[in-house]
Amino acid sequence: MTLVLAIESSCDETAAAVVEDGHCRSSVIRSQVDVHARFGGVVPELASRYHLGAVVPVIEEAMSRAGVDQWSQVDALAVTEGPGLIGALLVGVQVAQGLALALGRPLVGIHHMEGHLFSPCLSDEHARAEPFLPHIALLVSGGHTELVDVQALGRYTLLGSTRDDAAGEAFDKAAKMLGIGYPGGPVIDRLASTGNALAYAFPRGMVDQDNLDFSFSGLKTALLVHLERHGQPETAAALADLCAAFQSAIVDVLVTKAFRALQRARRNRLHVVGGVAANRALRAAIHKAATERGFDVATPPLRYCGDNAAMIGAAACARLAAGLAQFPSLQASISLDDPRLQAP
Repeated sequence: MTLVLAIESSCDETAAAVVEDGHCRSSVIRSQVDVHARFGGVVPELASRYHLGAVVPVIEEAMSRAGVDQWSQVDALAVTEGPGLIGALLVGVQVAQGLALALGRPLVGIHHMEGHLFSPCLSDEHARAEPFLPHIALLVSGGHTELVDVQALGRYTLLGSTRDDAAGEAFDKAAKMLGIGYPGGPVIDRLASTGNALAYAFPRGMVDQDNLDFSFSGLKTALLVHLERHGQPETAAALADLCAAFQSAIVDVLVTKAFRALQRARRNRLHVVGGVAANRALRAAIHKAATERGFDVATPPLRYCGDNAAMIGAAACARLAAGLAQFPSLQASISLDDPRLQAP
């Protein structure tokens, strides 16, 4: 049995978790949403400062919740090495390095998006783990929208990615234009649930192009033009319709491209992971497509969709078991198919 203490600080959540052979014993997340909300997005310098104040209490709480009262019980440490905000990453990496040195324990660096790949594979007292079988991963978050062919641990082929905004970023920018709060994804998802997605016609970026890339900047511009021409929605119903139509445009593209990737890679299993995987319309559309088109689909529990340390710990457990663990190398930007991450 391998017990891993994992730390995640790539953006605006300070997180720590205790994971034992892929089973999450505790997961603690301290969000900075209130800090950044008035700016409509994450301010990197503020994120770094708040990580500094939060990281030690979060680690202590994760240890306590897991019933780990002696540091000697920890077999290894894991930390997000990138991609992310460099100052935010630095906080987590330095704390993890200090602990590993003091304890004489191995330290594993984990790619943030590889962590998301393992989010459906976590078990806890409320969820069973999905197997890490070959699959297509649709990675959708505030900073990433990618399709990856996952052959095995450390065998990742990037099939397509966004050429401009990520899906989560598009949600945030739309919410800022509409003046409805930050982060935008959950707010738009909630408002869209009572709206008519057919009330407005928004473009489906690159959906007809014969590739697996994404583009959401045109959709964002279309919303801006609509607001310049017609002004802000005057009723709650009109706002709900606008949110539903905007969300539908994103979901349609994600589902279409994901199914295209399944066909091209000849896979029959899709994992949808990342913060936007919590979107109810996306989850419903993916499961509907899976039923109609006959492929298997896995999505993480909502608590593991956003940034968390449990997924980092699960990936570290897998790499330790396979002999593929690597010491962290701080990386503000590194692709999931970078040679450093690949199995020999």
